[in-house]
Order: sequence, then C-alpha cells, then structure tokens
Amino acid sequence: MKIASWNVNSLNVRLQHVLDWLEAHQPDVLGLQETKLIDDKFPVDALLEAGYHSVYTGQKTYNGVALLSREPGEAIVTDIPQLPPDSERRVIAGTFDDTRVINLYVVNGKAVGSEKYAYKLEWLDAVTQYIDDQLNEHGRVVVIGDFNIAPDDRDVHDPAKWEEKILCSTPERDALARLFEMDLADSFRLHHDDGGIFSWWDYRMGGYQRGLGLRIDLILTSPEMSETCLASYVDVEPRKLERPSDHAPVVAEFA
Repeated sequence: MKIASWNVNSLNVRLQHVLDWLEAHQPDVLGLQETKLIDDKFPVDALLEAGYHSVYTGQKTYNGVALLSREPGEAIVTDIPQLPPDSERRVIAGTFDDTRVINLYVVNGKAVGSEKYAYKLEWLDAVTQYIDDQLNEHGRVVVIGDFNIAPDDRDVHDPAKWEEKILCSTPERDALARLFEMDLADSFRLHHDDGGIFSWWDYRMGGYQRGLGLRIDLILTSPEMSETCLASYVDVEPRKLERPSDHAPVVAEFA
C-alpha cells in the first residue's frame, strides 16, 4: 500500500501536476491540502478519469482538504466533534483497505504570540483528541498532511535562524510530540536519521534553489502500520516544475 500527502497550494492551478503525479506514482491514497476550492468546483470527473475516487471538503480561496483513492473510501468524516462544524476546512478522514487515513492541514499560526498562534495550539489540542479516539477504534491508522511544524532541528535548513520562530517553536513541537507519545511514529524517521531533507521551500528569495527548506509535511503511523512501513521519502521532482506548489509530495510505502 502506498499513501502520499501533498499540499498543492491550489488544485485549480496545479490539477495537471496532480494528474501527472498520480499516473507516474500510482498511490493507493493521496491526501491533498490547500485545495482552495468550494466543493462544487472540485474536479471529480477529471480525477475519476485518471482512476481516482475523490472525497473532499473545501472553501473559497483558502484551506480545503481531500483524499484521492484508487478504491472508494468508507466512513468519511469532514467534521469532527472536537471542532465546531463551521470551522475552517482542514480535516478529512476515511477508511481505505482497513486503514484509517486522517488528512490534516494544520493551522499555520502566522507568528509566535499572535492570536492565530494561540488558535493553532487550541486546534492541535482538539485534533489530537480526535486522533486519540481514532487510535482506540482502529489498529491501522495513518495521519498525513501539512503539519506546519518542523519536528526537530534536522528538519530545518538553519536551526539558529528559526529558533523559537513559527513552525519551530517549543509549544508547537510539544504539541506534535504529544502525537508521538500516543505511539504514532514519524514514518520518515523510521528510515532516515539524517537532516537536510525538506518538503517545503518559501517561494521568496529562491528558497528551493538555495536549499532553504523545512520538513513540515509528515506521514505518521500507528504501531501496526509502522511495522510494515517499507519506505518513506520526499519526492522533490514536482517542486522543479513550472509554477510549482511550494510543497513537495511525501510518500510512505507499506507491505
């Protein structure tokens, strides 16, 4: 089983990138973030023609998440009880081949100490409660998405520059660590101890070309999934395309 995650930063702009990537890599499930589409505009037919079913929840201009799958998903959830039903479209979950996949677009937070930063920590707390419930209900759980948190300094191109800044602050990392304490593993770290491998590069100042990146796109696995994880990696090729997303896809493969 191959599960992937990709913040596409507008599916309308990068639909062809997604279609080409699906054809080349054939994941069983691909989670998208920042689709930036209302539901009526989601390209269901184009994706179905490519061999993928779609479930999605979106809003105009901002946010939006989706799960694309070779086989239809079951028990789809787009509103979780821990968050108000009119909250931003940032969570979607479904079951695929007995594996519960939870796709998140975590709040950015803007700046440490801001109101949006406080909301990010509150949002993470609520979603962590939901994930805990899912882990108690399902043995095979994979949590994917743009977490907007670099887990540790290996995931930051310049740790000193980013120290205690947004995406790298101690409270954010502590919130992520609570997921690890629930026996979720960072699948990438099951296979790579080294640093310097990133999934996001700022558009400004030639971030990608200069290697100024962070690894903030993650695939977290429950113990049952971790035991069968054969590989986990970042595919940087789409970041080299014309008009790319600022994120690259991340992938985990399971026996």
